[in-house]
Amino acid sequence: MDLHLAAAPPTGAERAAVDAVLASVGESSAGNTLPATGGASGDASAARASVGGTRARHRVRHLLLPALHGVQDALGWISPAALNYISERLGVPPAEAYGVATFYSLLSTTEQPPRVAHVCDDIACRGAGALQLCGQLEQRLGPAHHGGGPAKAAHYDAPGHGTGAGGAGADRQAAGAAVAGAERTTWVTSPCLGLCEAAPAVLLQLAGDPGATLAPATADAVCTALHRPAARPAAGPASAATPPALHSVPQAADPASAARLTLLRRVGRADPESLSDYRRHGGCAALRRAVALGPDGVLRELRDSRLQGRGGAAFPTAAKWEAVAGAAARPHYVVCNADESEPGTFKDRVVMEQDPFAVIEALAIGGFTTGAATGYLYIRGEYPLATRRLQHAIGQARDWGLLGRDVMGLGFDFDVELRRGAGAYICGEETALFNSLEGFRGEPRSKPPYPTEAGLFGKPTAVNNVETLINLLPIVLGGGRAYAAAGTDQSTGPKLFCLSGAVARPGVYEVTFGTTLRELLALAGGTTGGEPRAILLGGAAGSFVGPEHFDLPLTFEDTRAAGTALGSGVVMPFASGTDFVDVTRRIAQFFRDESCGQCVPCRVGTVRQEEALQRLATGSAGAERGLLADLAQVMGDASICGLGHTAASALQSALRLGLLDRNGEGQ
Repeated sequence: MDLHLAAAPPTGAERAAVDAVLASVGESSAGNTLPATGGASGDASAARASVGGTRARHRVRHLLLPALHGVQDALGWISPAALNYISERLGVPPAEAYGVATFYSLLSTTEQPPRVAHVCDDIACRGAGALQLCGQLEQRLGPAHHGGGPAKAAHYDAPGHGTGAGGAGADRQAAGAAVAGAERTTWVTSPCLGLCEAAPAVLLQLAGDPGATLAPATADAVCTALHRPAARPAAGPASAATPPALHSVPQAADPASAARLTLLRRVGRADPESLSDYRRHGGCAALRRAVALGPDGVLRELRDSRLQGRGGAAFPTAAKWEAVAGAAARPHYVVCNADESEPGTFKDRVVMEQDPFAVIEALAIGGFTTGAATGYLYIRGEYPLATRRLQHAIGQARDWGLLGRDVMGLGFDFDVELRRGAGAYICGEETALFNSLEGFRGEPRSKPPYPTEAGLFGKPTAVNNVETLINLLPIVLGGGRAYAAAGTDQSTGPKLFCLSGAVARPGVYEVTFGTTLRELLALAGGTTGGEPRAILLGGAAGSFVGPEHFDLPLTFEDTRAAGTALGSGVVMPFASGTDFVDVTRRIAQFFRDESCGQCVPCRVGTVRQEEALQRLATGSAGAERGLLADLAQVMGDASICGLGHTAASALQSALRLGLLDRNGEGQ
């Protein structure tokens, strides 16, 4: 196949960035052989010849996203010449490589300043001063940069502004104009960064330096971080601003509460960067127990536990693992979906930052049980600290024999590959995640076939989120029946909830299913600003509930009966003075931006929904309510994936509760 490569030659720095990533990632990828570079000259024909045909190209295409990250991380943007060189190395047609690069908001194919601050202006941060922070940054750094690729206009202006259209994950595609002279810094607005417990939040993309976060962020801190000299160590002030463990998990600070924790019991106690300390706190015991039980024994305990997925779909975990374990096609894969991008959700981030070895151990149990020798951990691109800690944990696990050949001398092989997303909410959908891992645009696939039949690389795949996986440890250690004794008959075990917004002590909370919404809020110190006007359950894809539901038991069955859902575990109270028109408009903007654009109902419907909401805000209520209802019906019935199915949920619930009535309470 002729790649039709451009004539632009890569610079030495671009070539080095690509080669370094492909050498480090490619060497550790199970069963995959990298093509040769095509010689020092970068001759295109030599590179094409070295790939070895279609089969070899498919074998290494999954390295496309890491290669794009390598250039973005090193140089701050991906030039046509760099994209050309990546295409040479991997044998990917340049048009397809460009399509992948422009899909993600954290990758820029337009030249931009090398130091970019992504300022969250999503629903949790808006209530914590994000709009004021944006105003201060505009005064000090100039207007937010937008343009080039799928970028959007800024959202921080007064409601009614920021209504551009574009593709997936678009809010934070940085900096439209070419870098001029000494301009080396800029800022952009961003959807939720998963730091809601310490809002307002900022993600720093610093070419040549590790990424970092600021939370809570101030204009002074952002400007200082952007102008700090390059090549600072990862533990510098920007990284140190990440919320500490006891802030993110308030229960861990109270000895009585900490003693009752199961999933979060090591937070604040075990060193997240020490495998030996993890083992001192009970780590690796579950894996040994799993091997003693055997795959059938682990599956039996899973069935007895009645564990349901914690990512929102609540699918029985045992059924998924049994299907993969029994599949005739080989190889099998296990995948950890750590692309936690639902606004208001941050529980998986906290687990990965504070207990990364637990995630690795749970994946190893999954590999042993389902017959998979390779696991992939796909982590959200906006989580730099979690990424570094997981990379460190995987390295230590390999050194100690917890990963690799003959794991812990227990007679099976298993290894984990870490892959970073690049800013696309849609990649949290499991089949879009597979496409992203394989080096394609992160667009969902039609089902069937289901992942248990044809998932990653077309093979049987068990995919679970972080919270689901770490529940495996107490199930295997204590037995499925003991696990199921907590909670309710249909909702068993502990559950993690993400509390932010108008709450006294925001953070991740662990309770048993059946705890009421009011009890959970009391555990977090109650709400601020008096009795909340409404609570958002499940994040942007969830729904608002009013005071009549504050005593609702938090279970799958009770929330379903109440016409809502637990979703990803978001619990976000809003005070009575909240401008719900502004909140719902930001949610509508989020779905408009994050639609991958593959199917018409979602691509067009999310834009029309936002437009109708804007008109509704100006007073033409009658026709707009009917149109919004029609749009919700069409998107729910005809969209390919869950993004379109749930894009109208929060808005429709706000309309039902009268939250958008300008003469209503709090307006």
